[in-house]
Amino acid sequence: MENSKVRVGITQGDINGVGYEVILKTFADPVMLELCTPIIYGSPKVAAYHRKVLDLPTNFSIVNSASDASHNRLSVVNCTDDEIKVEFSKADSEAGKAALDALERAVEEYKKGLIDVIVTAPINKHTVQSETFSFPGHTEYMEERLGDGAKSLMILMKDDFRVALVTGHIPVSQIASTITKELIQEKLRTFHNSLKQDFGIGAPRIAVLSLNPHAGDEGLLGKEEEEIIIPALKEMAAKGILCYGPYPADGFMGSGNFTHFDGVLAMYHDQGLAPFKALVMDEGVNYTAGLSVVRTSPAHGTAYDIAGKGLASEDSFRQAVYVSIDVFRNRLREKTAHANPLRKQYYEKRDDSDKLKLDSVEEDL
Repeated sequence: MENSKVRVGITQGDINGVGYEVILKTFADPVMLELCTPIIYGSPKVAAYHRKVLDLPTNFSIVNSASDASHNRLSVVNCTDDEIKVEFSKADSEAGKAALDALERAVEEYKKGLIDVIVTAPINKHTVQSETFSFPGHTEYMEERLGDGAKSLMILMKDDFRVALVTGHIPVSQIASTITKELIQEKLRTFHNSLKQDFGIGAPRIAVLSLNPHAGDEGLLGKEEEEIIIPALKEMAAKGILCYGPYPADGFMGSGNFTHFDGVLAMYHDQGLAPFKALVMDEGVNYTAGLSVVRTSPAHGTAYDIAGKGLASEDSFRQAVYVSIDVFRNRLREKTAHANPLRKQYYEKRDDSDKLKLDSVEEDL
């Protein structure tokens, strides 16, 4: 099974944005069809319209379900009204409904075992709102629909650079009151487990950013570090999780200190995502960790400003497909290793020198 093609379910996202452009550009390369079996949940009519306007060569088949998809071709499952119209760059309620219909159909077929992973094209979080979608974004929706009580963790990643968030899509005014020792520990645990299970890192090292400027300056600029963050890290370190910090956030990325770690845990959305996107937005991937479903998306949004112009880069979407395949296979390997523990002959070993190196990073900041 590990060598068989992964069935990648792709939701069309907002039809007035760049979703179809990056999807069709990605699968214009026939090599992609050798790596996976892609199934778009959306509209054949809309896909054909985007293909024509953008003058793309990508071919696809129309199928009733992922169960009918060919292994060597891009397929489209029709989930929307044939009368729907594309109006590039427009925030439209009908486009929001089409995005939600595609997402719900993908989740339904995932539950039936017809697809292995889900890759979501960008949505407009305002127009997609409805009685069945009252979430800030895909991450919270996936947690509710497919989490089975598990808590999700948003990770933005590019290769070995991974940034996760303690708090996600909440107002800035609520950040400080939302951050608790228990929440930080929950996110650290999920991050640690994901780095091991999903990315195959034996003993992952996680850097934790501070909430306040200069890590609170020993209480002068805020007490969250001393009263919440540091106690949380000490307790998790005692349980064997390699977590370090809290590091002042202002210079951590620019100095390159993130390269010493397998993951960085930021306290809030823009603290982690602003520097991440400044460094690697074109190839960044949004990964939803902590759930049984493997779900990824490109790091960019609907990009209305360039929709329909042929200017969108497919690099981030292609990387999202790659990550979904890699994580799915890593989980299979992890499952096999636990089923046959005696076959696992090598273990990553670390000594005190490793901690000394990371402690020196703290001194440099």
